[in-house]
Amino acid sequence: MPPEGRVTRFAPSPTGPLHLGHAYAAFVSRARAGAGRFLLRIEDIDQSRCRAQFEAQIYDDLRWLGLTWPEPVMRQSTRLSAYRAALERLATLGVLYPCGCTRADIRAALSAPQENAPPHGPDGLVYPGSCRGRSMAMARPYDAVRLNMRAALSRVGALSFLETGPLHAPTQTVDADWMADQVGDVVLSRRDMGTSYHLSVVVDDAAQGITEVTRGDDLFEASFIHVLLQALLELPRPSYHYHKLIRDQAGKRLAKRDDARAIAQFRKDGATPQDIRLMLGL
Repeated sequence: MPPEGRVTRFAPSPTGPLHLGHAYAAFVSRARAGAGRFLLRIEDIDQSRCRAQFEAQIYDDLRWLGLTWPEPVMRQSTRLSAYRAALERLATLGVLYPCGCTRADIRAALSAPQENAPPHGPDGLVYPGSCRGRSMAMARPYDAVRLNMRAALSRVGALSFLETGPLHAPTQTVDADWMADQVGDVVLSRRDMGTSYHLSVVVDDAAQGITEVTRGDDLFEASFIHVLLQALLELPRPSYHYHKLIRDQAGKRLAKRDDARAIAQFRKDGATPQDIRLMLGL
């Protein structure tokens, strides 16, 4: 797609201060938009961790960095009805089931002796399928909702997507066996949220007309889940652009708890937006 028609987004969660890694992600997303549109989305579905002061700081830091975006900003906490509608549509396809397993239950189910260590996917330990035989009619208020990966894959044909970043091959193909074995039955609705990252990001990208998703490379595997959900929900498929992660001197990916590298702290210490760009190699 020509740059003048491209739509990108930066979608932080207000669970802590923005750090250098966030600044890099925002700059990459804005640069990829080119003459197109750069949108801001607040991913605040985890109301137990999101804070109003962090959301206000996001706006302030981004404006200080020189970034602008159209108003109003999409906030996920206002879109629960859209996520429920998507879940209901998936339920009619017969690809969902309720799950009452706790993390401890999952660890216990995977603790039996086996040749290899339990596989880890985008959501951590790959779910062993303990509740897969349950139907949505058996759902209880405290259950999560999982995607039956093999059932979902059986409903779609061959899937692939375009990767425009420098870190992976341009054409990425969804491998059904890998998805079933190494990703597993991911959660689409958490009991305390009514949705999940995977579901909400797919629904919101479609609603905002995102044509290219820019992300850090730690989320590469998640895109295979998202492409599958787009196919099931008959939503447009954007291209994806994965970029490097900003790490500390020990090579560890920056986290929100690392206040020493928070944009707000650099500002307090007298840094300029150009100083931040230089730190990031931009």
